[in-house]
Amino acid sequence: MTAIDLPEAPLVAEEAFDHSVAPLRSIGSGELAGERALRIHTPLPTLAMSRWESRQPGFAAASDAARRLGFAPAIRPTGGRAAAYDQTCLVFDLVVREDEGIDPQPLFASTSARLASALADMGVDAHVGAVAGEYCPGEYSINARGAVKLIGTSQRAVRGARLLSGVIALGAVDHLLPVLDAANAALGLDWDPSTFGGLSAEIGQVDRQTVVDALIAALAE
Repeated sequence: MTAIDLPEAPLVAEEAFDHSVAPLRSIGSGELAGERALRIHTPLPTLAMSRWESRQPGFAAASDAARRLGFAPAIRPTGGRAAAYDQTCLVFDLVVREDEGIDPQPLFASTSARLASALADMGVDAHVGAVAGEYCPGEYSINARGAVKLIGTSQRAVRGARLLSGVIALGAVDHLLPVLDAANAALGLDWDPSTFGGLSAEIGQVDRQTVVDALIAALAE
């Protein structure tokens, strides 16, 4: 059984991440009896960086650049590399109960396959796999046409549970490119801005609730 949380008001980055980790801890400790929990929310402008990036020499410069561009720099609880998003995007957090020491790859693979199928049902030429030059690169990215990344996911595990988090841009992404450009340059990381895609460029303008419903259908069970 899955608990689904759909917050109405966007939260600042630190609060949003706290809300992401809460069900991870609750399911891991047994406080929350369910096997899965899903949270979908609309974020405020954020440059989400990993703990690895926070230890790099360019982290302060990346954070300063994000602030100048109106994005709050924050360290997310999962791995990966820098991701930029705002109210034109949706963030989802899936928590699953699991035994300690489980390989993370099956959750990546199964979740990405479900997400790609959900996007295909909406008319996207969706596939699982990295696009060369994408932001926050990973073999389980969900791409369109093998050309642009639409969804990226990252994970964190605690004893008894695992969190998989991801983000999808619903509209145009042009306004998100400068912050990723600046952050990746400061961190000394290469990327190709042409590989960052938004859903509307693939299938036209989509109602937000339609995407929320698709995510629930793909991830809730």
